[in-house]
Amino acid sequence: MRREKALLTLLLLCLLLTAQAQVGGQRGFSFLELPNTAKLAALGGVNVTAGGHDVGMVSANPALLNEEMEQQLSLTYVGYLADIKQSHAAYAFKAGEKGAWAASVNYLNYGDFVQRDASGAVEGDFSVNEYALNLTHARQVEAFRMGATARVAVSSIAGNQAISILADAGVIFKHPERDFTVGLAFKNVGYQVKPYDGGERQPMPFDAQLGVTYKPEHMPVRLSLTAHRLYQFDIVYLDPNAPGELDENGNEVKEEKQLGDKIARHFVAGAEFAFSKNFQLRAGYNYLRRKELRLDTRSGGAGLSVGAMLRVRSFELNYGSAFFHPSGATHYITLSTDTRTFLKKKRS
Repeated sequence: MRREKALLTLLLLCLLLTAQAQVGGQRGFSFLELPNTAKLAALGGVNVTAGGHDVGMVSANPALLNEEMEQQLSLTYVGYLADIKQSHAAYAFKAGEKGAWAASVNYLNYGDFVQRDASGAVEGDFSVNEYALNLTHARQVEAFRMGATARVAVSSIAGNQAISILADAGVIFKHPERDFTVGLAFKNVGYQVKPYDGGERQPMPFDAQLGVTYKPEHMPVRLSLTAHRLYQFDIVYLDPNAPGELDENGNEVKEEKQLGDKIARHFVAGAEFAFSKNFQLRAGYNYLRRKELRLDTRSGGAGLSVGAMLRVRSFELNYGSAFFHPSGATHYITLSTDTRTFLKKKRS
């Protein structure tokens, strides 16, 4: 019976993938694609298998929610350019016989803007922000762990709101003897129930991701490789207005798409160097980000990311630095703790 339920769940996920793969064009609520925690940012921004006990990683794949995260609290702060700021909070409830539960909220504030009328006269200020409320459930089904997240996302511009209802679904398989994990996640499957006033409904930022994480025996490193945007093979964008190179006859030759480039843009690589249980270093490489956000003259650190984890008693501090552009990096700080430690002290 359990095996039949697992196969049925996988079939439903495949049907969702097929339906969403037909959606194209401009997508709304793109803030849902941003990494929410320092660990995810340090590993390249896309990862569906490197969960561990970090409850913040549930945003990457709901199937990563496990009993090790029970009563874990995670708080993340991100400062982007100008006044743009992002924060994320996640908490895993006490696990029961029917699986584990977690709740989280993601908030992105774009800052305050000056409001003007048609003549340019100042009328006041207005704010722009987006947030998502999430509820996740995961449970073990034989050799697989399956999870799902229900999400309500709200985008607000000067009081004008757009609302969407979405869901994530994921599954992971852990090798019973080796440190080897395979994960699959379908993210942001949903519908915009309320568009902006006078606007049209936008498709959601759906993604299908498949990844593996492997730790070689007797080596203090855990390697990850994740493929994303599996529903569309060609995700290469070439600017039609970009000048081409001149051939030997002086004719302009436009850049053409290459097969290797099409394949490489789907992959994100990450590595965790575990020197001890209390200290780790991380690094990631996002090829798509590097190709799309580099300058014409140089790439700099675009697409690269680094990070570290330091654990002191019941607190764990994670830091991530992701280079979205050659001009500089975005810094992530995540503080997590096991709330059971405080409850025990209070009872004592």
